[in-house]
Order: sequence, then C-alpha cells, then structure tokens
Amino acid sequence: MLKRLRTRLGLLLIVLTLGGALVWLDPGGPQTVTPDPEARAEEPGHVLHNAELTLFDEQGNIQQGLTTPLLTHTAQSATTQAETPHATLYDSERRVWNATSEVGTLNTRSQILTMTGNAQLIAPDEGWQLDTEVLHYDGQNAHAWSDTHVLLQQPPQRMTAQRMDAWFNDDEVRLEENVQGYHPPETQPGQE
Repeated sequence: MLKRLRTRLGLLLIVLTLGGALVWLDPGGPQTVTPDPEARAEEPGHVLHNAELTLFDEQGNIQQGLTTPLLTHTAQSATTQAETPHATLYDSERRVWNATSEVGTLNTRSQILTMTGNAQLIAPDEGWQLDTEVLHYDGQNAHAWSDTHVLLQQPPQRMTAQRMDAWFNDDEVRLEENVQGYHPPETQPGQE
C-alpha cells in the first residue's frame, strides 16, 4: 500500500511539473493587446440602409440632400460612404442641381462630397449635363469641379475638356485643357 501511495504521489508530482512547464513555456491566459488606432479609424460606426441625409447651411436652408441604398459612416475619419448616391444640390437662388455616381464619399468636416464612377451633374433648369469619372462638390461654396475628362452637353451642343470648375451661385462654368466642342449653327424659323 505504501508502494501504491508513492506511485500515485510520483505521478501527481510528474503531472504538476509538466503542467508548470507548459504554463511557463506558453502562458495561455488572457493577454493585453493594444488596439491599432489606424485600424479602428477604418471601422464604420453606423451603417444605414435606404438612407436620406440632409445638410443645412448656417441660415437653416437645405444646402444638399443625399439619398442612397447603403450609407456607411466612419466617425474617426469623418467620412460617410454612399453606394449609388443621388445628390440634390442647391445654389443661392434655390435652383436644383442633381448629381449621381456609383460611389459617393462625404467628408463631414469639410462637407466636400466626392462622386466617383460615372458621375453626372445635371442642371434641369438650364438643360445641360456634365459627365465625368470623378466629381467633387464643396457645399459651403456651391462649387463643383473635376480633374478628370469631362463631357458637357446641352443638346445639340457638346464640349469636352480635361478639367472643369462650376460655381453655382455665379452661373459660371470653366473648362480647361484640351477643350473641344461641337456647336452647330442655329437655324432661323422657316430657314432650312
């Protein structure tokens, strides 16, 4: 019986020694991991489906509206991403301008909206349409611009350029670099 007790104590001592060695070699307990601030800055804080976003100016007038089937807001980087957004923009005379694209990014600090992928800007009252790949819009100054190839159309006229600036409040559009256009002559009534 004493032999059996010694054997059991010996086995218990071996198990405890092995367990201690394993803990010493690989402590499996909880470890403190410092979060990566850069990775956290990219984590969305809010995801909204079928969202409508309205921005107001200092006087309380609607400055721009944005509708999208999917809106993702990341507070740390102050950005809001929108899928297939439709933006309704207003100038100082409350005229409406429409902008669409595949993706929209709104910087909530500067209120600059960037429309990317088949971006269009339409002025329904003036009857013209601008097509480009990337369109930026500064809502505080009612200024739209593109540094990519643009096509400006007011049928039957059309113009292309490498850069465009439009100031909605001043009724001014400027095309720059390699500007080309098609402007057919006007025909008078009864003249063909």
